[in-house]
Amino acid sequence: MSVSTAAVAQSVCAPLPVLGRDVTVPLVTGGEVTYAALDYAASAPALQRVWDDVAAYAPYYGSVHRGAGYLSQLSTDLFENARKTVAEFLGCRADDQVVFTRSTTDSLNLLAAALPADCQVFVFETEHHASLLPWRGAHVTYLDAPGSPRQAVETLERALADRAVPIEGGHGPALVCVTGASNVTGELWPIRELAAAAHAHGARIVLDAAQLAPHHPVSVRDLDVDWVAFSGHKLYAPFGSGVLAGRADWLREAEPYLAGGGASRKVTRRTDGGVDVEWHDTAARHEAGSPNVIGAYAIASACKALTEAGFDTLVAREQYLIEKVRAGLAEVPEVRVLSLFGDDAPRVGVISFVVEGWNSSHFAAALSAEYGIGVRDGLFCAHPLVRTLLGSDPGTQGECGSPEAAPGEKSLNAIRVSFGAGTPDEHVERFVNAVEELVRNGAKWRYRTEDGRCVPAVG
Repeated sequence: MSVSTAAVAQSVCAPLPVLGRDVTVPLVTGGEVTYAALDYAASAPALQRVWDDVAAYAPYYGSVHRGAGYLSQLSTDLFENARKTVAEFLGCRADDQVVFTRSTTDSLNLLAAALPADCQVFVFETEHHASLLPWRGAHVTYLDAPGSPRQAVETLERALADRAVPIEGGHGPALVCVTGASNVTGELWPIRELAAAAHAHGARIVLDAAQLAPHHPVSVRDLDVDWVAFSGHKLYAPFGSGVLAGRADWLREAEPYLAGGGASRKVTRRTDGGVDVEWHDTAARHEAGSPNVIGAYAIASACKALTEAGFDTLVAREQYLIEKVRAGLAEVPEVRVLSLFGDDAPRVGVISFVVEGWNSSHFAAALSAEYGIGVRDGLFCAHPLVRTLLGSDPGTQGECGSPEAAPGEKSLNAIRVSFGAGTPDEHVERFVNAVEELVRNGAKWRYRTEDGRCVPAVG
């Protein structure tokens, strides 16, 4: 860790206040401890700022777009202003649309439903299932895991150059889907270079920014991507909302994602008894039903809070925490940190690892029950990537009270620690110390498998 990084992190940026920072949890060994939430990559806690904004608005909640009353008009203004705030946060172009969805998964399924006929989709096997699986109606090419950012660009360029499905002497539409930061390794992907490669071959590109947007600034314009998707629950706004932002044409030309009120501009009966529908060509086309006003407002609040805190400062402090965790894990020979691009690759605060001789679920359960530390274990909804990193095929998970594999055999899953703007130093320090103690001394308690999960044994 550099002196300058540590100095910046400690002197100018305390953790941003989040809900749950003072919650205590019981330990199986007796007593209680303040909970160390180190599973940000799954769901980050709500920023206190977001909670306060939502609480202040909640009494004024009303229906949007249709009501004549004061609360309805206020809610409509908040909802549409939230759209503008998100557009500014993402550096959207003037003619881009911002569609509110339920999550990144929902956003990418929406885009998948809007693909033109005969569209080819290119996606690396390293993607989260949210961006790996929605493209069922398209011609999908799954690309092998690259060993470096440069190799990722070269792999994509070759695949695009070789693509088929000619139309009128040219090529049909194509879409590249890629993550900005891996939800398994935390490594940053070369988005600008991948976007340039996609556009050079006549393809479009959508950025899965679920893990990138909470940690680094994301600009549709600067990265030159066609769309970006992210989730509120990873951006410190866990109120059930997400975003798909970018080019309007495919969205405007597609059938509405959901058919219903709000998506329709005019509905008339025909003389034959049927119904004619004129759909909106704005973002409302894909926002049928009563929208999640509070979720959208919460995302906008989080966007403002992160912008005001300053990403330069947030990134510096997070890098300080990353280096602290990686240095601590490097002191434990039994720990192997998973990586595609190597130790020097830039990354966000997401680190996955395995511990020799330990079942990963057992290790994660001991961290929780004996130290009050919440991490994630498993395949992290990125099964092909984790299996590639582990060099293992799907298998049967061992009982959590014993090692998952004999010495020398490969692990079947991994442990993930993740953190962000609300993480205090003490949480990562406790985590590093707990890893060292568990590896050195073993668990203090007995554990058993219950409903597929490792839990402390009772009695």
